[in-house]
Amino acid sequence: MEITLTLNDFLSALYFIVPAYVANSTPIIFGGGKAIDLGGRFVDGERIFGPNKTIRGFISGLILGSLVGVVEELAISQGMMQRCALISLGSLSGDLVGAFMKRRMKLPPGFPLPLMDQLDFVLGALLFSFSIYGFNSNATFIMLLITPPLHLATNTVAYALKLKNTAW
Repeated sequence: MEITLTLNDFLSALYFIVPAYVANSTPIIFGGGKAIDLGGRFVDGERIFGPNKTIRGFISGLILGSLVGVVEELAISQGMMQRCALISLGSLSGDLVGAFMKRRMKLPPGFPLPLMDQLDFVLGALLFSFSIYGFNSNATFIMLLITPPLHLATNTVAYALKLKNTAW
């Protein structure tokens, strides 16, 4: 099976993924405060999401990711303004699902879980926005290919800047 990727595929991937990246990374800078799970525990006795998933982080990610999407819409005018909040909300929700799953595995917050840590937010963004954005398999392939190394690189920078406690 041969995959032919075009410049349009790369641009579609970037157009889609930038709001998701912004939404996912914003809580590192603007998070803190009350945990989104309010300290609640699931039936297994573990925290639902953990202390690193905060209300302020979720809201700031949603707002900034959506604003980036609005700026893209104004600059590119693709006619899909409603996608802005959906991609950001999906990104943050995908990250919460990843945190929920890690707590079920009894992994502490910040413990590395390769690929899930890097792709949960992308998969959430794709799922939430599918009904309006559709599915471009080439663009999705590009997003899934570039996200893990890009995510690790940005986390390393955030760690160096003392914004994160771990480099992953």
